[in-house]
Amino acid sequence: MRTPLLFTLATTTLLTLSAHAKDPALGATTFTVYEAFLSPAQEPGEESETPKLLEKSLGATAPSTPREARKSRGHGVLKFSKDLTRAYVEFEMKGVNPADILMFHIHCGPPGVLGPVVVDFGELGNLSKTLAEGRLTVELTHANVVFIKDMKGMKPGLPESCPAELGFLAQTKTLASLESLARKGVLYFNLHTKAHTYYGEMRGQLYPAEP
Repeated sequence: MRTPLLFTLATTTLLTLSAHAKDPALGATTFTVYEAFLSPAQEPGEESETPKLLEKSLGATAPSTPREARKSRGHGVLKFSKDLTRAYVEFEMKGVNPADILMFHIHCGPPGVLGPVVVDFGELGNLSKTLAEGRLTVELTHANVVFIKDMKGMKPGLPESCPAELGFLAQTKTLASLESLARKGVLYFNLHTKAHTYYGEMRGQLYPAEP
């Protein structure tokens, strides 16, 4: 009985593929890496366009500067161990006075859209001191993925965390779901200062890091 040619080809292809399992320890020592280059140009609006109802609550204490005139720049890296048990952030900025920093977050939202806070670096302590040298290095845990019952200044009643999947009510509470959002390109860094409290001083959308 003749063996069909297609079956023979398929069998040969399968035999040439590597099928052995990898060392499980590699899950903690190899990483999936995302990066963002922050700039004022990525902010979706000028600070002068802050909704009137929010101006007092945000409490800007310095005059704003148009996006094109700001010199602030930054680079941030968000990397996850392949087993999704650990995540790390490395950040460096230039053109920003650390004493002016009010907030620093990772938000969820596509380019040009304001989104809710997913990671609040203010929980680490005084940001002016933390970023005094213009750099930040921190390990993230599940506890750093925030879940707040009400959106602040946006649509009341919605949870302040991204849905794990569009259309589902499940919220982002784990590093695994945070990595899933990074893979979809809907996470961004946003640094807020005394002059730019609503939209932010500079923003950077996270994408897979270049090799």
